[in-house]
Amino acid sequence: MSYVSEQNGLDQARISLAGPGDYFALLKPRVMSLVVFTALAGLLVAPGQMNPVIGFTALLAIAIGAGASGALNMWYDADIDAVMTRTRTRPIPAGLILPNEALAFGLFLSVFSVFMLGLVTNWLAAGLLAFTIFFYVVVYTMWLKRSTPQNIVIGGAAGAFPPMVAYAAATGSVSLSSLVLFAIIFVWTPPHFWALALLKSKEYQAVGIPMMPNVKGPDHTRLEILLYTIVLAPLAVVPWLMGFASPVYGAVAISAGLAMLALAVRVFCVRRGQGRDEESDRAAKQLFAFSIVYLFLLFAVIVVENSVSRLGF
Repeated sequence: MSYVSEQNGLDQARISLAGPGDYFALLKPRVMSLVVFTALAGLLVAPGQMNPVIGFTALLAIAIGAGASGALNMWYDADIDAVMTRTRTRPIPAGLILPNEALAFGLFLSVFSVFMLGLVTNWLAAGLLAFTIFFYVVVYTMWLKRSTPQNIVIGGAAGAFPPMVAYAAATGSVSLSSLVLFAIIFVWTPPHFWALALLKSKEYQAVGIPMMPNVKGPDHTRLEILLYTIVLAPLAVVPWLMGFASPVYGAVAISAGLAMLALAVRVFCVRRGQGRDEESDRAAKQLFAFSIVYLFLLFAVIVVENSVSRLGF
């Protein structure tokens, strides 16, 4: 029986004392900030000039949609969140927000964000946002996460959609450039999360989540991390080769890609055992931390370049 269902009877007898900060935590603000940042890149890559107020509103709608996905994810995953050390302080397992409140909150924000984006921009963008929320909550959280070690690979599409949603909001269409931004995030996701999974494999095993290290083993996971990074490094250079990013972006993508690849090689080479456990964990931690910096650098250069270009400098 899940954490959510076990709490249903108790929910009838008590009142939540959650404050605004608890509901904000339910939105997964760190994930939401990354979504907004990558969506901003998609918005700026789009041709033409967009009214700043409409652009801001579109980003706000995308942010709310991302937050709604986070709330619904926390509602469904409250049972495993209560067990894992890195998630047990989240609002629901900590007893700050009732599961039914989180469900209602997430559903309301989902509908609100989709209609907000559709009314302000266009219904293609709204449809893509609705599909993104559905994909993250139903396809990834409810199905893939607990059923296959490919959960992160397929489910990673949900985190890759924001640039496409923003591009559609600006133009009413989807282009090859927005698909390239999608592909970069999509291919980046497995090595990023599998580096964390190597460190948290025991916790995932305890809650029955079939992450790659638990199903295929840590050595196979290290190989997968290396293979995805080998694809990612040249893929990240494509925006420059296609002409919607400058040579400065190309230089950053190449140098950061080489650094990411070097860390992935180190993760692959430094195996656990024979007194090397600490060194192996350090390599995985470094890759996980740098992968965040890596994605931020790529999209930061795109955002800055296009912002400067639009301002006429």
